Amino acid sequence: MRYCESPFFYHRRKTREIVIGDPANGGFVMGGDHPVVKQSMITCDTMDTALSVRQTLELVAVGCQLVRITAPTVKDAANLQVIVAELRRQGCNVPIVADIHFKPEAAMEAVKWVEVVRVNPGNYADSKKFAIKEYNDEQYEAELRRIEEKFAPLVLEAKKLKRCLRIGTNHGSLSDRIMNRYGDTPLGMVESALEFARICRQHDFHNFKFSMKSSNPKVMIECYRLLVARLNKEGADWNYPIHLGVTEAGEGEDGRIKSAIGIGSLLCDGLGDTLRVSLTEDSPREIEVCTDLLAQIPLLANSQVRLAETRFSFDPFHFEKRATPEIELNENIKCGGEQLIRVVVTRATFDKVAPKIRPKDDVKPEAVYEDLNIAEIDPTQAFDINCDTQLVTVKDGVKLPAITAFRLLALKLKNLGRNNPILLKDGINFEPVPLEPKIALLRASVVIGALLADGIGDAILVRGEAGGGQSLRLAYNILQAAGCRSFKTDYVACPSCGRTLFNLQTVTARIKARTEHLKGVKIAIMGCIVNGPGEMADADFGYVGGAPNKINLYVGKTAIKFNIPEAEAVDRLVDLIKEHNKWVEPEVV
Repeated sequence: MRYCESPFFYHRRKTREIVIGDPANGGFVMGGDHPVVKQSMITCDTMDTALSVRQTLELVAVGCQLVRITAPTVKDAANLQVIVAELRRQGCNVPIVADIHFKPEAAMEAVKWVEVVRVNPGNYADSKKFAIKEYNDEQYEAELRRIEEKFAPLVLEAKKLKRCLRIGTNHGSLSDRIMNRYGDTPLGMVESALEFARICRQHDFHNFKFSMKSSNPKVMIECYRLLVARLNKEGADWNYPIHLGVTEAGEGEDGRIKSAIGIGSLLCDGLGDTLRVSLTEDSPREIEVCTDLLAQIPLLANSQVRLAETRFSFDPFHFEKRATPEIELNENIKCGGEQLIRVVVTRATFDKVAPKIRPKDDVKPEAVYEDLNIAEIDPTQAFDINCDTQLVTVKDGVKLPAITAFRLLALKLKNLGRNNPILLKDGINFEPVPLEPKIALLRASVVIGALLADGIGDAILVRGEAGGGQSLRLAYNILQAAGCRSFKTDYVACPSCGRTLFNLQTVTARIKARTEHLKGVKIAIMGCIVNGPGEMADADFGYVGGAPNKINLYVGKTAIKFNIPEAEAVDRLVDLIKEHNKWVEPEVV
């Protein structure tokens, strides 16, 4: 199976065109050769019509082309009629997406008023109980018939009203049925979506798109690759458009880095017809990141130099770090083998940051580039390496984008029977002037993150960020976001919506202030239960809105404490961390 024509040359995936609303009156066609669509979501209560309209207009003002509004109940779904009418009265014709979880009856109401209805196969017809049950084939088929009874009415109504559907699978909310047959896997996510797509096709309805979202960028990348490969295998007319996103990415640099790794990697391989960058921030900020990220893709994807190679040096559907021997970078640090992926800096950066480094600091240079015994290779030319213990990298100035060049280097080494450790660079052809920090962050995250997700890389070097301390911190943040190293507390935080039962930005800041010194601890902060328990499966602790002003605390995916008053909940979270021996007192500076 293949998810793209070549890992070395940019071919945008040719998808079928779907219609969002009325193209003659604010709607548009998605897919085909049309530009990638930017979308976001308002965060207020859907019953607050005035605020819903205001937040929608604020998003449209900064370039949002598709606005999602949650509809948790039939009452909320009915109020979409009022919201849409007021938007149209004010001259705003942006298409609206109703976000549906748990309640098919809410979807049946929402489809009357909005251009798109998003359903989650994991909870549209199922309630998640983490139940363990073995299904034989007959029982499984009976479950599929039950799902069709729930979903087919929406499909028929969408077809009649010329609406669009988004079949949006989330890693955190797979049904018990899928979990029991396929496990918590990319395959399970893909199969969950395909079950709903087959129902659409049985009724000759094709105006739909897919999404495969996870808070883990590597999982997200594997899911989308596998989805597209499976669609290709199903047949040429299964070329439905794809919505890209890393869910619960968080805020600030961490949220941008996670999103850039997941979304940027796939865009560079030609996948994606629409995207959202999910940040625990005010929604308009998401659009700026979408715009900046899309602008980098022509610079980071290879659409100029055609290479004869189309083979992969790695398995694109199953992450496995490329096997390399362990070598010494210097007298104190080793890389390769089972070692951590190391952070290398230039001499200029080292001279800036070294005087400020304290002995116990986790963020520190581990080697200086100019001091390394390293072979700089042009992978477009023939080369020979006579031992596996030679550290290698791509030579500066090679006329290829960095992702393509490093993938080609890994393949050429494999062809030679070599498995040398590789030093990744965020770029091999830099402009003469320093990059703007926000652009340097996105480029480094896409390039290094994409290669790490391929399993390539034993050390990394960030040079696009001109600031010494900033470049060092960025390198470590990329490794943490890619799941390669853990040097600080890791947060999984959803971006807020009308379902959120507390102020996510305020609470996230409060939790970070108390816990950000806990190296290696992962904390999930979820506004409601839609993805909470599932997305927290690999988190150590979870803080989840259970009811208005009430918080449930989790250990892993198990709820431990219920209905804690919000005013006490952060203290109780700290107590829970202490109970499980994950707490250390912050160092007094």
